[in-house]
Amino acid sequence: MKILSELSFGEEPLHTVGGKDLCALFDISPAALTDLKKRGIAVHLSHDTYDLTATTRAYVQHLRGMAAGWGTGDQAANLTSERARLAKEQADAQAIKNAKLRGELVEASEVERTWAEALRQLRARIMAVPSRLRSELPDIDPQAIDAMDRALRATLTEVGNGN
Repeated sequence: MKILSELSFGEEPLHTVGGKDLCALFDISPAALTDLKKRGIAVHLSHDTYDLTATTRAYVQHLRGMAAGWGTGDQAANLTSERARLAKEQADAQAIKNAKLRGELVEASEVERTWAEALRQLRARIMAVPSRLRSELPDIDPQAIDAMDRALRATLTEVGNGN
């Protein structure tokens, strides 16, 4: 393996290595090195020359991220946002459960069923008004009772149609 070091005054020395030697050091294929170069992990200086220190640091950081389950930078950001979304969903689900336990929240189907039953009872009672009046007030004109019955039915039909 051939590593070249350029010494400069007051700065850290620059250690360079060829692509073949870098592949051997990292135990990767030339195609993998090309991929690392495209992703900015392998620091390419010139034709077949890589910055050994910067590339090693970046590659170790990349491997740490992979080992921690972060994946690449984009994958880590995506994983972080997915975890945040999951945490929010779990918090929302718990808030709903707590509201149900406190009686502050009921199922829509339960509300619909309760209202439907209440409206059926109201309709039945309104429809029974003409019959009750006939039995309670036998002297009332039957035509007036029939007119009242038609008016109540028409009103219920209008309300039922959303008018």
